[in-house]
Formats: sequence, structure tokens, C-alpha cells
Amino acid sequence: MTELKQVLKRIDTITFDCYGTLISWAEGLESSLRSVFGDALPGRQSELFEAYVAAEAEIESGTYRPYRDVLAEVVRQLASRFSLDLPEDRVDRMSQYLPNWPPFSDTVDALRRLGAHYRLGILSNVDRDLFAGTAQRLSVPFDFVVTAEDVKGYKPGRAHFDRLLESYAKMESVLHVAQSLFHDGVPAQELGIAFVWINRYNEVNKTSVKPLAEFANLASLADAACPT
Repeated sequence: MTELKQVLKRIDTITFDCYGTLISWAEGLESSLRSVFGDALPGRQSELFEAYVAAEAEIESGTYRPYRDVLAEVVRQLASRFSLDLPEDRVDRMSQYLPNWPPFSDTVDALRRLGAHYRLGILSNVDRDLFAGTAQRLSVPFDFVVTAEDVKGYKPGRAHFDRLLESYAKMESVLHVAQSLFHDGVPAQELGIAFVWINRYNEVNKTSVKPLAEFANLASLADAACPT
């Protein structure tokens, strides 16, 4: 925490991952999958989530495709793996529902508090129009947004962070904040960008990432980062 306090003295910009950090990814995903597949998987949500995460990561590691296409392909793979009925008119429902996924209860207030003292940015693995819908729910202006569509690649690749340093902030002036050690912590650490872990799901850190600090939610970060 001492190191975080030193970093906070020199930064003027805080960037965030969005889904899972600001937006309740698990709640939104569960609701969207239920819309796509109905109640076909009672009691198997955990297995479905794990399969979703693995399929998405595999697709994103290949040649760039727009995120709405990634979501459609993930849905097709899940339907095949679990032998589920998938009417063609449901294939695109994930991207249709994603902009309606809710923020965590502390997100908007914490962003407003942080925005009074720092520039705020987003580094997200989505298409710009999908984030535009989400931004309406966050109700907080961002100074800049970098999406997968902008850089034609997905985290944990470095393209988002390269664009951040090329166009929006110097390394010594920015702090990156995210829930995913895999998608955000690894590339941030590799590039020497200060990183704070928002551990909303009380996970155990099994990676080599060493965050400056770990908080259970965004409100706790705002408490630490905003002058009293």
C-alpha cells in the first residue's frame, strides 16, 4: 500500500477494464446466456461459464474479428459442446444484451469521485458501439476509450496498452485498474505500467502478477486514491 501511495502522487490518469471491473460481467453473462439457451442447463452454470471463458480466449487469440462476431462464435461453440438448441435468431443475442449489463453497485459513485481528481480512460475488449451503450449506464464521462475494434486485437495482447502510451498518457503518469489478472495484469506488468487489482470475486492470485494493491471493490480504491 505504501508503494501505491507513492504512485498516486505522480499519476494524473487512471484507466479501467470495463466488464468484470466496472460492469457486473457474471450477472450480465448469466442473464444473456439464459436468454440464448433458456433453462436448458439447470445446475450447470459453472461449467457453462468455464466453457465460455475458454472459447472466448481461444477465438480472441486468433486473427482479429469484431467482438460481436466473437460472441456469436462462442454461442455456436457452446451450443455444439452442450448439444443445445440454437435458433438462428438467437445467435446475436449476446451482443444485443451486452450494453444492458448492469454496473456494480459501487461503480458509478466511485468513478465520479475518481474523476474529480484524475483523467479517466477505458481499455476494453469490445466494439465501440457496444461500449457506447454501456457508457450510458456508467453515466460518467471518460477522457478516452480504447477498444479492441480500435487496435484490431484483444487483451492480454499489448495493443490496448501500446495505444494508451502512444496517444493518451506517459507510463509514469498512469495507473491501470482491472479485475482480470490474465487480461490486464499480465500485459500491464510486462510493460511496466502500474496496476491495481480489483478482486471482486475473491480469487486467489495464481499468476506471476504483483499488483501494487488489491481491493475488493472500486469504492475501496476511491477511498484510497481520492484526497480527503
